[in-house]
Amino acid sequence: MFKKLSILILLFIVTLQAQLDRSIRPLPGPAPEIKIGEAKSFQLENGLKVFVVENDKLPRISFSLILDRDPLLEKDSIGYVSFAGQLLRTGTKNRSKDQLNEEIDFIGAGLSTTSTGVSASGLSKHTEKIIDLMADVVLNPNFTQVELDKIKTRTLSNLAQNKEDPNAISANVFDVVLYGKDHPYGELMTEENVENITLEMCNNYYDTFYRPNIAMMAIVGDITFENAKELVKKYFGKWEKKDVPNFEYKKPNKTLVNKIHLVDRPNSVQSILAIGYTVDLPKGHPDLVKISIMNNILGGSFLSRINQNLREDKGFTYGARTSLSSDELIGEFRVSTTVRNSVTDSSITEIIKELKRIRKDGITAEELQTSKNYLTGSFSRSLESPSTIANFSLSKERYNLSKDYYKSYLQRLNSVTLEDIKETAKKYIKPNNMNIVVVGKADEIAENLKQFNITGKIKYYNVYGEDYDPSQKAIPEGVTVESVIENYISAIGGRGNVNKVKDKTTVLEGTSGQINLTITIMQKSPDMFRQKLESNFFNQETWYDGKNGKRVAMGQESPLEGEELESTRALSILHPFLNFESHGMIPQLTGIESINGRDTYRVEITLPGDEIWTHYYDTETGLLNRYISDIKVQDNQLKTIIDFMDYKEVDGVKYAHKLSQNSAGRVIELNVKSIETNSGLKDSVFSAE
Repeated sequence: MFKKLSILILLFIVTLQAQLDRSIRPLPGPAPEIKIGEAKSFQLENGLKVFVVENDKLPRISFSLILDRDPLLEKDSIGYVSFAGQLLRTGTKNRSKDQLNEEIDFIGAGLSTTSTGVSASGLSKHTEKIIDLMADVVLNPNFTQVELDKIKTRTLSNLAQNKEDPNAISANVFDVVLYGKDHPYGELMTEENVENITLEMCNNYYDTFYRPNIAMMAIVGDITFENAKELVKKYFGKWEKKDVPNFEYKKPNKTLVNKIHLVDRPNSVQSILAIGYTVDLPKGHPDLVKISIMNNILGGSFLSRINQNLREDKGFTYGARTSLSSDELIGEFRVSTTVRNSVTDSSITEIIKELKRIRKDGITAEELQTSKNYLTGSFSRSLESPSTIANFSLSKERYNLSKDYYKSYLQRLNSVTLEDIKETAKKYIKPNNMNIVVVGKADEIAENLKQFNITGKIKYYNVYGEDYDPSQKAIPEGVTVESVIENYISAIGGRGNVNKVKDKTTVLEGTSGQINLTITIMQKSPDMFRQKLESNFFNQETWYDGKNGKRVAMGQESPLEGEELESTRALSILHPFLNFESHGMIPQLTGIESINGRDTYRVEITLPGDEIWTHYYDTETGLLNRYISDIKVQDNQLKTIIDFMDYKEVDGVKYAHKLSQNSAGRVIELNVKSIETNSGLKDSVFSAE
């Protein structure tokens, strides 16, 4: 019996296989039907709209308040809006900052603030306490000058760091190029802007825009609708409404031809590429589903065409991505990647090729189905979070979306065809109308970038997004590396006074985050050196006696050897600029560069071990404004940038009394506590034995 049954099953399988044509891809099934719960909603008399999603699977609760306001143009005080949002978290009229933090920590909750909203979450047994704290922050803020000054200090430190971060520079200049500085999306914060910000500005922002009639709140978690309604009325019912101003902005100009925008970073070995343009694409636009599929295939995932081309096929980069985003004012398309200097132009060529290919040839059926599957999975997984439903409700309210906008998402996704994607690519992909922003070494990449503009023109920018003509900054006739160095020597006091200094002890103090530093540097002519670094986290001391060197860090002693020894030897020379060549150092005047808003002569100094220092001397004052070096420290190459400010005279010679040091992305602001010269330091002080 079992034998006959087995034969019948085998015959059925053979017959079935004979009927199947495996060369034909099975047709995709219908889009899965999804059920999305609706948030319950109500509105207070003051205009606050509230959406509640009940979910008792976990004993947690979250509140999210957002303000639906127009973007603001901050002009000469860029940053005050963000500062106002940060100040909300620094205490209220009823609770000091410490009290607020203590009460939040005591119940294990979280509370964060921005210029456009406040969010809080924690265990549901503390629901009323959480909304009480949140309401106190929203309704009773207490902005103080002390806290504003702290925010300013942190921001200035970040700005100093960003000026040396090529990715931050790229993002800033890309926004300026796309939108212009007269648009909210193109404003770029500077140190001057930060200094302009006042407490009154922050208070005025809060008073104007933190109003319930433009606010919406989402409540998600272990709570009933009736309880939520009762608590919101109790804690936010007295929030006073007020007319809030609206703003309109002129849309940025479209790019008629490809344009090249270059930020010259002479020390860069890689180029940061940001390529794109603005797109008229408001929230809820009917093309968004087709755009998400197209972008996913073009450059929105690891397996995308552009990433596979540049990373896998060519080996130009570790990764390349595209995005096509919607926005109520103006959307944007962007391609971003980092490549070697030598393949900068080749990478742009390949990117343009892929953009043209998807317009001309569209995509394959396999690519279409793979992308649909990926996006279906992502959407379905997002529904596992109750907050997704709340966000859907907020978005429908903010952007006037249809009631079934999210419920019909998978049906709309599944209905997209190959022809739809081809037409979408033709509509939104503009390979001949792009802004190509490059941050890199102009000497190596500029000439090959000219091919991407029909006129061969390149527009140059500094780190502040200000354009300039590099031809107008040519080194004046008669200026040589020797004259630049002599001007520096004269500016600090002259050869006679400098030669009188036989030893020098400098004590500096500074902070970096929570680290407090004291640095003591001792030098003795011609090349003895000792540095002691003390902090609340670690201590380190370095010796060099003119021949040998050692370092002690965290109780561990190690000799200085190889490149590290050579770097320390060069740093130990008391006055190398008096005669660079006698120390085996070759200086070369390589150009004029703007540093912190001032023109400087750039001098590259090649050391005996081929290490290069770069000095920047102010074209007007002659003083040294910046020093850059790549130093070998314990098998790691450490790039250090030091800005020199506030020169003061000590025993006939001028020394900088304020320094800003950027090493490995960490900025340390240093102030000179004391400088003592000719104190008779003995050779034994520097012994490395």
